[in-house]
Amino acid sequence: MRGVRLAVLIAVVAWSGAGSAAAANYAQETLDRYFRFEYQVTPSATRPVVSGYVYNMNPGTPAERMQLSIESLDASGNVIGKSSTWVLGNVPPGNRAYFSASAVPGASYRVQVLSFDWGSRGGASN
Repeated sequence: MRGVRLAVLIAVVAWSGAGSAAAANYAQETLDRYFRFEYQVTPSATRPVVSGYVYNMNPGTPAERMQLSIESLDASGNVIGKSSTWVLGNVPPGNRAYFSASAVPGASYRVQVLSFDWGSRGGASN
């Protein structure tokens, strides 16, 4: 029985690691080739809201499980606060998806991709 439990544990660890192995680290310059942002900042009584769209410029491959970093900057361009948000749904190739999040008050803001996974090309179903 102990050998069966060990085999199951090894299989689970191997299987769970396979999904994260597909995720890659990208330099910001590379991400800038694949994604661009349009957003606006809406003042609020508590915290400003940064909302807009992320565009996927990679033809044929959707971006999935995308998380964004929103940096609040002072007048000199220094980061004075950070927040993050998830993009609603996938970002289809050649298309856009919506995001919205509260942010630390600042003179300006910078939105960047924090994490994501490339989806399957062609959208074949199992």
